[in-house]
Amino acid sequence: MKTTTTTFLIVFLCLCCLLGCRNKQRNTTLEEVTGDLQQIKDSGELVVLTMYSSTSYFMYRGQDMGFQYELSEQFAKSLGVKLRIVVAKNVNELIEKLLAGEGDMIAYNLPITKEWKDSLTYCGEEIITHQVIVQRTGAKPLTDVTELIGKDIYVKPGKYYDRLVNLNEELGGGIHIHKVTNDSITVEDLITQVSQGKVPYTVADNDIARLNTTYYPNLNIKLSISFDQRASWAVRKSSPKLAEAANQWSKQNATSPAYTASMKRYFEISKDIPLSPILSLREGKISLFDNLFKKYATEIDWDWRLLASLAYTESNFDTTAVSWAGAKGLMQLMPATARAMGVPEGEESNPEESVKAAVKYISITSKSFSSIPYNERLKFVLASYNAGIGHIQDAMALAEKYGMDKYVWNDNVEKFILMKSNEEYYTDSVCKFGYFRGIETYNFVRDITARFETYKEKIKK
Repeated sequence: MKTTTTTFLIVFLCLCCLLGCRNKQRNTTLEEVTGDLQQIKDSGELVVLTMYSSTSYFMYRGQDMGFQYELSEQFAKSLGVKLRIVVAKNVNELIEKLLAGEGDMIAYNLPITKEWKDSLTYCGEEIITHQVIVQRTGAKPLTDVTELIGKDIYVKPGKYYDRLVNLNEELGGGIHIHKVTNDSITVEDLITQVSQGKVPYTVADNDIARLNTTYYPNLNIKLSISFDQRASWAVRKSSPKLAEAANQWSKQNATSPAYTASMKRYFEISKDIPLSPILSLREGKISLFDNLFKKYATEIDWDWRLLASLAYTESNFDTTAVSWAGAKGLMQLMPATARAMGVPEGEESNPEESVKAAVKYISITSKSFSSIPYNERLKFVLASYNAGIGHIQDAMALAEKYGMDKYVWNDNVEKFILMKSNEEYYTDSVCKFGYFRGIETYNFVRDITARFETYKEKIKK
């Protein structure tokens, strides 16, 4: 009897220890998921969830960029920790990842709704979003929704189309709504077509529309067609201190030089570079820097006039030029690239340092496409100079997947660099670098190669 009692006690104590361990594991897991501000500071890392888009997060010339990304970086710096970005495919996945503990906070214009009020705490800067009509500036722009009756409006399926259908019903009909179902055409493509006069009107969220006015100053985006929607960042309910820190930082940061610079970079600074003619056709001069182009072009086996065409497109031969993204100098190298290529700090405006570094970067880039014949390779190198190698490799992978020639640029890979701004394509499993505004690179390669042909006709080698 005594032996039986002893055995029972031993088994009971073992079970208690086992359950205690399990409970401890559960509590640890719970703590990991519900960790608040102090745990983030202790770890030295803030994990931010966001989505690829032109206004939130993307990569440009090998550098992380995007308005929400820059704000996240500023917030992380205020906490004294490093920033790590985790990208989700859609809003639902953003929230799922947050609640599963895969990130500390969402840095994206997340709509504030009742649906998630029990799970999320909205924090940071609260902004107002709404849908607007994108139209060209003209003698008589539309100023009231009633003026949409009888007008042709081109939109993608989804929330813009749905809003127009509802508005049409509210007005009693008469709006000519054209649903654009072509997968290769994005919202930003339609905005470009409005700017070019190819379509009269489209619809976009006000932040996307505002960003696009920096590319196309002939756009009018003043007419709103939807109710205001509040949006902000968000954290788990179990992170009140993090939410409090985000709120406090947001109020203090709203007038900071860093915040102002980010706002200007994405929503104010013109991204349209004015171009000037050849310096002297009679004297056979393209620019004041022809001697540098001739000196360094031989190192990469380029015609110096092609290097001049690249510089012309990049900076308009302005050695003091600074792009919206922070690229500097004659050849518009990003700061990190300039350092890596040996440009001394403070010498970004030195034309020889800029050309020398650009040629070194081109040489390195060219080796990534060594399997492509020389003349065709030039286009891939130019595209990479504008977009970064990663986005070009994504476009090549898409071209191969969809039966096109991944070693031919025109009418093949260039089609898929355009599609890198389309969610269906940049979220494809073969893409590693996410969203990219491909229209700029598409035009960049075509403009430079066309100008090179003009230079060859008019300027002696």
